[in-house]
Amino acid sequence: MDTTPEPVSRRTFATCAAAAAAGFVLTACGPKRLYDVPRERLRQLVRDMEREYSSKYGKDVTVSDAGPQPGVLFGYALDISRCIGCRRCVYACVEENNQSRDPQVHWIRVLQMDKAHGVDFAHADEYYEPELVPEDGKFYVPVQCQQCEDPPCTKVCPTGATWKEKDGIVVIDYDWCIGCRCCMAACPYGARHFNWKAPSIASKDVNPSMHYLGNRPRPKGVVEKCTFCIQRVRAGRYPACVEVCPVGARKFGNLLDPDSEIRYIIEHKRVMVLKEELNTMPKFFYFYAT
Repeated sequence: MDTTPEPVSRRTFATCAAAAAAGFVLTACGPKRLYDVPRERLRQLVRDMEREYSSKYGKDVTVSDAGPQPGVLFGYALDISRCIGCRRCVYACVEENNQSRDPQVHWIRVLQMDKAHGVDFAHADEYYEPELVPEDGKFYVPVQCQQCEDPPCTKVCPTGATWKEKDGIVVIDYDWCIGCRCCMAACPYGARHFNWKAPSIASKDVNPSMHYLGNRPRPKGVVEKCTFCIQRVRAGRYPACVEVCPVGARKFGNLLDPDSEIRYIIEHKRVMVLKEELNTMPKFFYFYAT
């Protein structure tokens, strides 16, 4: 019996190579998003995380998988005339969301600007360090994820690791993020941050109330960002930055509720969004109350 293999034609080789490439892509991507995971499988993942984190940090850790509620679309508003640039929001965010302390990762940036020039991002100072705030002749514009209705970041992700939830929160599944940083390049607001190393947090500083898509510890080599404190707002609480603001400059609520404060602001105040010309339709609104 002749066992000599038949020669492979160029067409056969090309066909096989294309099929192999397609199979690799489909296998590598698998179920693209969290909501594609069967519910019982997700609950098992959450239970495994709780055991792992509880053991690692020496305290009882809970990991929520609470999903969006029907009839809820979250929105945020910030009163530029009230913000005093104290940065309490920045550090409340760090503590609530288990961000790394070394190196420090900040999901909120507070930009100092000159009143004489108005809103001018090209000359804003992110690293101001006066003894007292607010400084004469200055005003402050905090910037964080704008939770766009049409987010450019989700369109470029090659693995489907980031998407917009039904309540408007743009989330990241850290287990699916491959750290390519395409989303960072696509975000016009500089709201996404890359983990160059695993977050460094002392056990005593870890917030044990976590959400699968929110403030659970991020592994090295993934992207993270503001989630409106998903672990809080889906439990009926305000984001940490809203609670801590000493002058009430930050407002938050359900855009679909006609009686909510956020709706009142949008309907009765002069409201602005960043980079409106890009048509990303942020759900983070700036306004002047006075």
